[in-house]
Amino acid sequence: MRTSLLHHHGAGRWIWPLLSLLAALPPLLGAFGLEFYVGVATRVLIFAIAASSLNLILGFGGLVSFGHAAFVGLGAYTVGILMDAGVTSAWIAWPAAMLVAGLAAALIGAISLRTRGVYFIMITLAFAQMFYYLMVSLKAYGGEDGLPLAARSSLAGLNLADDASFYWVVLLLFAAVLLGMQRLLNSPFGWLLQGAKENETRIGAVGGRVFELQWQAFVLAGAIAGLAGALLANLNGLVTPHIMHWSQSGQLMVMVIIGGAGSLWGGALGAATFLLLEELLAGYTLHWQLALGVLLLGVVLFAPRGLAGLSFKRGVKHHG
Repeated sequence: MRTSLLHHHGAGRWIWPLLSLLAALPPLLGAFGLEFYVGVATRVLIFAIAASSLNLILGFGGLVSFGHAAFVGLGAYTVGILMDAGVTSAWIAWPAAMLVAGLAAALIGAISLRTRGVYFIMITLAFAQMFYYLMVSLKAYGGEDGLPLAARSSLAGLNLADDASFYWVVLLLFAAVLLGMQRLLNSPFGWLLQGAKENETRIGAVGGRVFELQWQAFVLAGAIAGLAGALLANLNGLVTPHIMHWSQSGQLMVMVIIGGAGSLWGGALGAATFLLLEELLAGYTLHWQLALGVLLLGVVLFAPRGLAGLSFKRGVKHHG
């Protein structure tokens, strides 16, 4: 397999204009009296991080995890529990969220990656539901009603209580995650991970340690999902067990499929499409899920590589 087929160039020359436009979004919305949509944009970026973390193992590793929302929830609860204990610094709480989610992913991955196919799917789902029911039963942290946050995490020199400031921090983290994923996927580790998706036996025959590759990717994806959970907790001001429910894992999977599994920008495109359509359609009908279902069906039938496959040329130069 030629490495050129596994190389991901991102958005190329469009990346800086795109990031500049996103950075200018809060003042632009403010000028038209649409400050509410700064929160919507922040939510899109957070779910773009979460969906991209799932895309790392689903799209590039071929691992269909139906319990990814558990890592998002663990990150969110870590921030909430630390804040309840008086720890408000983002420099402590957000890395701790990534650490807790990463450790949980290390444990779950060590067990689930010894299976394949539907067994892998069911084990990841079972672990996620275990965490879900654990948080429902912990009345000290709100149980089913959830755990409210007294305030947003504090970050030296920034007022994260301001929606625009929080948005810019989330945008910076989103860009860092996408850049880090691009470099990872274009490294020998990324090439081997993608090669193992196509043919595990062949990668093993040339000396690749497939289990270790997939386990490391699984842990990294869990840690990034934990970061998304930490940001989501700050955005909502509340953490509930519902964030860990299997339906939330399914929602992340739908985002990846719509955007394009195996494309660097697939998770982000899928998250933006899903959430913006939800925001738009929910104002007109209670049955907005039907329209999203039709969209998903159309993507599966007519654009199997997702929206990213329609937006970027793919071939010898693999654009994601």
